[in-house]
Amino acid sequence: MSHPASDLPRLDRCVVMGVVNVTPDSFSDGGRYLDPTVAIERGFELIKAGADIVDIGGESTRPGAGRIEPAEEIGRVLPVVHELAIAGGYVSIDTTRAEVATAALDAGARMVNDVSGGRADPAMISLIARTGVPYVIMHWRGHSDTMQTKATYADVVAEVCDELRQRYEAAAEGGVDPEQIVLDPGLGFAKLPQHNWALLANLDRIASLGRPVLIGGSRKRFLGEVTAGPDGRPRPEAAREDATVAVSAIAALSGAWGIRVHEVAGNLDAVKVAAAVRAAAASTRAPAR
Repeated sequence: MSHPASDLPRLDRCVVMGVVNVTPDSFSDGGRYLDPTVAIERGFELIKAGADIVDIGGESTRPGAGRIEPAEEIGRVLPVVHELAIAGGYVSIDTTRAEVATAALDAGARMVNDVSGGRADPAMISLIARTGVPYVIMHWRGHSDTMQTKATYADVVAEVCDELRQRYEAAAEGGVDPEQIVLDPGLGFAKLPQHNWALLANLDRIASLGRPVLIGGSRKRFLGEVTAGPDGRPRPEAAREDATVAVSAIAALSGAWGIRVHEVAGNLDAVKVAAAVRAAAASTRAPAR
């Protein structure tokens, strides 16, 4: 199956990627969409709400999560990918395995979102090069059960940029068209809260790598911590939506290509507002003398 590199959505605003976790143990909505019928319904809800892409994942990548067998991952995602794709939805498969990505692409997925950036499965790069689909490379330092032990940085922005550049170059050397590639700094993956904030404050440096940038901060723990109540306890995942919308606005205003979120409506509003502000800034900028 061949997919043109131009299939990467490019809009006059930040792209909104809605998440469907077909898992029992994802940090925010684990178990809610494990039933394929419920997951398919959820995918259609996200599309109706305005999602440009629906990202389907069958293996949790929350901190501490264990691995599952590829066959189980395929069994979880394939019915969902197929039904959304045949209805015309733009479907992304969230996996680190080339075997799972192949099955999903054959079922109609049009993008691969690989949190390992090709490090977990060496066959992934050749698959992307062969199929021609857009490919999200995330900053990654190890699987979920060990990644937080690797959250050590002297300069998190410089190191994340350098490690993303290495993966980007490795993909290009492996035959992936650079125009296919989207970069994701991996908020929450081998990152402490201060690392996440530093990356959000320096998205321009990530963008300087020359590729579109995807931000996935939706409902993550660092948002629960910054919005904690007087007792200091982090807000639960479901109460982090307003903070997520704020991150979406910041990311879009900073020029991010896309945001990855659990709920669409408020985040879509945020990126539309950011697009209006960016357009106004461009039109009112003083001409060079």
